[in-house]
Amino acid sequence: MNKVVKNIYAFILIASIVAIASSCGVYSFTGASTNAKTISIDYFPSKAANAPVKSTQLFTEAIKNKFTTEGNLKLVNNGGELKFTGYISNYVVASRAPVAGEQSGIVQITMTVHVDYVNALDEKDKWSQDFTRFAQYESSQSLTSVEEAKIREINTQIVDDIFNKALVKW
Repeated sequence: MNKVVKNIYAFILIASIVAIASSCGVYSFTGASTNAKTISIDYFPSKAANAPVKSTQLFTEAIKNKFTTEGNLKLVNNGGELKFTGYISNYVVASRAPVAGEQSGIVQITMTVHVDYVNALDEKDKWSQDFTRFAQYESSQSLTSVEEAKIREINTQIVDDIFNKALVKW
């Protein structure tokens, strides 16, 4: 009887391993699920007149990093199964929250990125969308001292939104 029970356990263990190993798609703990193995992400230029030159490089690096590390996708120059193109369409620095005796206590940087997405494995899985996020800082700080950090903060938010729409399907 012991030998039969061991054989049953061995069969169940092997069947479980095979089922897990042969499951469809790639799953990560971020909730991302895709059958794609490769991704192409074009450089995201700026069409916003007042966006800093470095914003394009920072955004492009942020989106590439997110999808390759958390999406477990291999970055290729052309012909990726998932394809992202787009541009920074708007960049605004504006005063918020007026304070007595001052012009404003808070300054807000708002950035919008237009994204076109195509999944070559599923012709229905494609979209174009604008993603907008902002970051704030105290008006006592200079824009030049905080701008890069705030752009990185905005990039993280926008890239998370793009990742969730493309791979998590939120």
